[in-house]
Amino acid sequence: MRPGINFLEHAPVIRGALELVVRRSGRVVLHEKDNNLIVNIARQNMARLLTGEGSNRIINRIAVGTNGAPPSPDDTAITNAFIKPISSFSYPTPTSARFNFIIKENEANGMAIMEFGLIAADGSLFARRTRGGKVIEKEDDLEIEGFWTILF
Repeated sequence: MRPGINFLEHAPVIRGALELVVRRSGRVVLHEKDNNLIVNIARQNMARLLTGEGSNRIINRIAVGTNGAPPSPDDTAITNAFIKPISSFSYPTPTSARFNFIIKENEANGMAIMEFGLIAADGSLFARRTRGGKVIEKEDDLEIEGFWTILF
């Protein structure tokens, strides 16, 4: 064995999961949780955060969009995005961060939502999740609450 740094062959992978609760006129009509994809640019941004170069790379917004194509590590944007600030965040475990959001009844109406994204302060996409071709038809009596957890 050579002296120096020994990188793990199978280091833990950064991963995430998005839980959605959709309410129509206050009544839950959909509750689902599924994994998401951390995109390549997010890994580059995290490397820069470690050196202090990334203050504008913190995750601070949620986006919903209309592209139902499967996520790719090379994704860089949400299609026809409606973007709003994250409502709050927490640390469910010492190695996870959770971003909470609500798309209110008066927001994104008329949109056929098929994708979700976490957006950094510099506008870069951090993570993306699609719904496997399923659509949420956003109307003025529909509210979408989300809990997006990133695990390190």
